[in-house]
Amino acid sequence: MFQSFEVTARPEQGPPRLAALREEMAREGVDGFLIPRADAHQGEYVAPRDERLAWLTGFTGSAGVCVALADVAGVFIDGRYRTQVKAQVADIYTPVPWPDVSLSQWLKEQLPEGGRVGFDPWLHAAGQIKAAQKELEGSGIELVRSDNLVDRVWEDQPAPPMNPAKAHPLEFAGESAEDKIARLAQELSGAGHAAAVITLPDSIMWLLNIRGSDIPRNPVAHGFAILHGDGRVDLFMAAEKLAGLHLGDGVTPHAPDDFLSAVEALEGSVRVDLGSVPQIVADRLGDRLVDGGDPCALPKARKNAAEIAGTAEAHLRDAAAVVELLSWLDAQPAGSLTETQVVTQLEACRRKDNALRDISFETISGTGPNGAIMHYRVTEETDSRLQDGHLLVLDSGGQYLDGTTDITRTIAIGEVGDEEKACFTRVLKGMIAMSMLRWPVGLAGRDIECVARLPLWLAGQDFNHGVGHGVGAYLSVHEGPQRLARTSHVPLEPGMILSNEPGYYREGAFGIRIENLVVVEEAPALSGGDAERAMLCWRTLTYVPIDRRLIVTDMLTPEERAWLNAYHRDVAEKLGPRVGPDARVWLDAATAPV
Repeated sequence: MFQSFEVTARPEQGPPRLAALREEMAREGVDGFLIPRADAHQGEYVAPRDERLAWLTGFTGSAGVCVALADVAGVFIDGRYRTQVKAQVADIYTPVPWPDVSLSQWLKEQLPEGGRVGFDPWLHAAGQIKAAQKELEGSGIELVRSDNLVDRVWEDQPAPPMNPAKAHPLEFAGESAEDKIARLAQELSGAGHAAAVITLPDSIMWLLNIRGSDIPRNPVAHGFAILHGDGRVDLFMAAEKLAGLHLGDGVTPHAPDDFLSAVEALEGSVRVDLGSVPQIVADRLGDRLVDGGDPCALPKARKNAAEIAGTAEAHLRDAAAVVELLSWLDAQPAGSLTETQVVTQLEACRRKDNALRDISFETISGTGPNGAIMHYRVTEETDSRLQDGHLLVLDSGGQYLDGTTDITRTIAIGEVGDEEKACFTRVLKGMIAMSMLRWPVGLAGRDIECVARLPLWLAGQDFNHGVGHGVGAYLSVHEGPQRLARTSHVPLEPGMILSNEPGYYREGAFGIRIENLVVVEEAPALSGGDAERAMLCWRTLTYVPIDRRLIVTDMLTPEERAWLNAYHRDVAEKLGPRVGPDARVWLDAATAPV
């Protein structure tokens, strides 16, 4: 099994660990300390060694920060985790809704007389610190650089990952590393930049056409890179990770400990992404720093033809595995299965594909009230039985050599109530509306994401997560900078792959989410349209039936019904030859017209 169900953190562990940290804070002479869920590379996902937030507090979400003061400790979480955090942290911690309450605002309320708050400059992006310092001006509160105080008290902290990296085949990458480096170096020099510092693991993997396994579920290796305007690359990565790899004549490996000294030695303007470069790197660059963004971010997001073709094929094989699971699931009587049994069976279906390298994240299998926990992780202790009348939220994906998948389906267990069906249909209407959308070139995710929310808004409902995130090509299942979210200012461009996943969650009762992956394409011209107005549209990559038992067909418009029936015809046509006889019978019934 890729996935385990062991309990990795317990609320009762938090208080003694917080007490030990506070003793260290007193010795250091600081009034507080910041503990983010981050590592020195500033990616979204971290290795076990860097799970400081979970170790200290018990909260295991993928984003958050704890601010530990002498008499209070706030755990800042966004809307995705406001239910989860209540179950995972002890009463000694205070959940703080972010961004409703900013870190600086909360600090000013808790330290009205001012104070010194320590932070590890490796674990905070320079842009985060700059923004916080600006908000704290005049408060008397000072953010001070410090050693990591959690590391001082975490006695059994895991060692850094040292897994070997591997070459990513050109047939899947679609462009050689040499060509990528030359293209980006030319852009750098053309903008007058001498070099760019790259810390995000997936950016380095994409640039050099390599993959690793330092992060669970993400094929990346930890390291740092400096891309020079003349086409050279200095790669700072442990030698054991690079054994046997030929990186090309223009790439020079170095020990990771040499990274900061190499940064200090750079001359001229140096491009960084303030949203991901660690504060310690910004400190060493000083006035040479230019905030121009990660040079790999947009090229990586704009998938080439080989990456799109590989991803599309991976999705079809993955969809066949999911259909086999759904067929099996529907044959089991209500009450006979638990959440972990569903996860285990789904992984067994996926493992039949020799191209599978891992799951792309811990499978979310949440039944009944657990489905309302957006990023629920089932454990041996929370494992619940799928009861009659429940909704099961099943969110999963695979890491294949030719692509990364991510799919969510909400499944009826037995006879489901009318309220659940009405909410499901509103979510479906939003997903269909986004799938059918055409929009002018130049719009960003924030400009169109409301389309998927409108059916819920009209019923006085909403959900506390983005409509969609970017997805890599055999890389991170969450990829920036493209997003379908109110905070996304990055224009959508052809080749970008995103999720389309509206949802609805009623705490203590049920959850709903429907997710397909889609790729941005140029929209074909329409008769009577403005010839000079270029438009974009989506092409769907995910082909798995949507549970017709949960659809209130009278709530669908004729256009929505036509889209759904056409989608299900495509599902049956594409997957019929790929599944077994029993699954084929199930598939034909599941894709019948509504």
